[in-house]
Amino acid sequence: MQLGRLGAWYSTDKLGGPAQIREFVGTVERLGYDTLWYPESRGYESFAVAGFMLSCTSKLKIGSSIASIYARDAFTSRRGMITLNDLYGDRFILGLGVSHPPMVEGIRGHTYEKPIPAMRRYLKGICEGEPGADKFPLAVAALGPLMLKLSGEMTQGALPYNTTPKHTAEAAKILGPGKWCAIEQKVTLETDPMKARVLGRKELSRYMTLDNYRNNWLRIGFTDADLSNGGSDAFIDAMMLWGSANKVKEGLRAHFAAGATHVTIQPVHDDGDIAARDHILAMLADT
Repeated sequence: MQLGRLGAWYSTDKLGGPAQIREFVGTVERLGYDTLWYPESRGYESFAVAGFMLSCTSKLKIGSSIASIYARDAFTSRRGMITLNDLYGDRFILGLGVSHPPMVEGIRGHTYEKPIPAMRRYLKGICEGEPGADKFPLAVAALGPLMLKLSGEMTQGALPYNTTPKHTAEAAKILGPGKWCAIEQKVTLETDPMKARVLGRKELSRYMTLDNYRNNWLRIGFTDADLSNGGSDAFIDAMMLWGSANKVKEGLRAHFAAGATHVTIQPVHDDGDIAARDHILAMLADT
């Protein structure tokens, strides 16, 4: 499976019911995006909602970004991935991740294991003994060097999230040629600095308490001060591109220049502002 240049990233939890999901995926497909990525939801089950979105489209790829390895065993994920691709013309990408301790232990009641061995074992369970496993449309949510290396060794590539072009360059180098480096980037077309940063801080607040993101931000050059009190202006500006469409496109292109093979745009907007969401995606579709 080949990934095109641009994808969109959006949570199905923000879409409401089936009619809203159908309308949104139709918009993303009409605008020419290659792939729509969605996270593991507290509402819809990941594989079930993927099937629904695939049934509402004809060309758009649908990718989990991510499906937690603690949500279903490796055999179930393998059969789900194969089934969706058989039924919907090879348009499903299984993006996997180790999730976070609060989601694994607090919500699911499982024991959170060391990420690298847990992911390696899970990928082995999906691929071992399966003909054509080297071509499975598999990718892994990876930030640190070891998980990036594992992604390149055992899957089509990586899905870095909450990163910068500096990290993209490092990730692309570790993954090596021929591998997906499919990064996510939050964007808004708000031109007022104060309003844009309010949106950014609200969107990023859920991630700033999670160790894997904090550790990666510190690793790529941010400081504890940058991550305090909702995030410094410089940190927010790096995590969420804002301003005119041309300014945002420059930021997106910086990821491609750093080695990204696919850039996934996550529109950030006021709660419920569907018009702003769709406007962002329309204005950036030709990046």
